[in-house]
Amino acid sequence: MTADPTDPGVPGISVLGTAQRAAWLDRTLPPVERLPGGLWSVPVPIPDNPLRYTLCYLVPGDDGIVVVDPGWNTREGWDTLLAGLAEAGATTADVTGIVATHVHPDHHGLSGRLREESGAWVAMHPAERDTLPQRIAVAASRNSLPTAGGWLRLSGADEDEIAELVSPLDESATADDRAAMAEPDVLLEDGDLVPMAGRRLRAVWTPGHTPGHLCLQEPDARLLLTGDHVLPRITPNIGLYPNSADSPLGRFLESLERVGEYDDHDALPAHEYRFRGLAARTRLLREHHEERCREVVAVVAGLGEPTVWEVARHLTWSRPWERIGRMRFGALAETGAHIDHLVRRGELAWRHGENGSPIRVRSTT
Repeated sequence: MTADPTDPGVPGISVLGTAQRAAWLDRTLPPVERLPGGLWSVPVPIPDNPLRYTLCYLVPGDDGIVVVDPGWNTREGWDTLLAGLAEAGATTADVTGIVATHVHPDHHGLSGRLREESGAWVAMHPAERDTLPQRIAVAASRNSLPTAGGWLRLSGADEDEIAELVSPLDESATADDRAAMAEPDVLLEDGDLVPMAGRRLRAVWTPGHTPGHLCLQEPDARLLLTGDHVLPRITPNIGLYPNSADSPLGRFLESLERVGEYDDHDALPAHEYRFRGLAARTRLLREHHEERCREVVAVVAGLGEPTVWEVARHLTWSRPWERIGRMRFGALAETGAHIDHLVRRGELAWRHGENGSPIRVRSTT
């Protein structure tokens, strides 16, 4: 495959998915494409989301097809997935396995329906299984973790802000939103081979975006399916939540170091477009987070002992804080992850409030 010139917006990477990039720039759905190694990419739409689609991958083996990240559970998404299978000369009857790089609904949403239709197994990392919504709900109840409103309150949001963010979640919830997501039949540890005949597809554990996020290496065709871990333009959200595992940002940075070693592989991400240049892209992501850490330290120093909410409000975002809307949840979690990382480095310190008052942060220098 001939690569485009280096993407002018992303130093050090070469675009392989030229039709995908053109569609991304035109804000349209890219085509279904046959890739090196006989894989197929199928863009599955995401409703009302700036990401617009998830790139689902069909990986053929001797005994059938493994589907990676089947996409969001909507009628349009299902019909698009079926059309992609048909273009690859297959039906749901040919699907023997499903791998979720992680359990966010734009990746794992259709896994349950596809398993029902095909009889395929579902696989993910054990740490990802433990983040399934139904398991999180049980763990939160057992461990008395704060609700969304309680978490916002501890972070320093006022009651009007809490009501604005929490109420839409309750009002817009549907039966589908509350339904349990598909539990795995197969657990893939780091280095495990996906159980399929005639092809090697190896799990590469890359925690950070989620605790059990997986990339998948196809060594013979030199491909790395990167899920949301590394995308050509977007920086994935790395958040600190009440149920977060240890040091999400630290684990993400370690995972970036590891994935940068696959520089001779084509990167097949779950969003945007295929590219080559994992060493350069992972280096840029690490530099971005280091710059963000420096900004957080400066904001904390300027504010004294701010709450996490106050720090987040004063950081630079892609749009003004007042216009971020419900994405303030992710912004707040991302701010918390950077503060947590800096606390572990000894540059900041937490100051826990009394009687349920907000947690604050201070400089150590």
